[in-house]
Amino acid sequence: MSASLVRRGLELLEAPGRGRAPPRLQRGRDGPTAAGAARRRKAAPEPGRNKATVKGRVVKSVIEEYHKKKAVNHLKANLRYMLKGQFVASKAVTEQVLAQNRGRKSKDQPPKKAAKKKPEGTVFTEEDFRKFEREYFGIP
Repeated sequence: MSASLVRRGLELLEAPGRGRAPPRLQRGRDGPTAAGAARRRKAAPEPGRNKATVKGRVVKSVIEEYHKKKAVNHLKANLRYMLKGQFVASKAVTEQVLAQNRGRKSKDQPPKKAAKKKPEGTVFTEEDFRKFEREYFGIP
């Protein structure tokens, strides 16, 4: 944090009326002239005034900014929302979402499903075998 932010934070937390000591109690240097003292007074800004800011701009409180940007826990509201609905997405939608979230690397891809093989069968029937036997071997 910068020194100016710390100073501003301390000014916010400071009790009212404790800003500066009255001029008679302030210990100053023994200046040669009154002009030097006036110049010093003019150079030292008061805690509430900052001439470097844009006219009409309000100095923001660091504490308020911190509370605005502080993380909020949405767990309870999200759980209520999720448990309230009984909607279940279709399998096609869930597969599409999973495919979108999957990476392009081979390790991220699911294993390929092997195509089911049809049981091997013969194209010849028993009648065809009998007919072949009769023609080839001459068995009636």
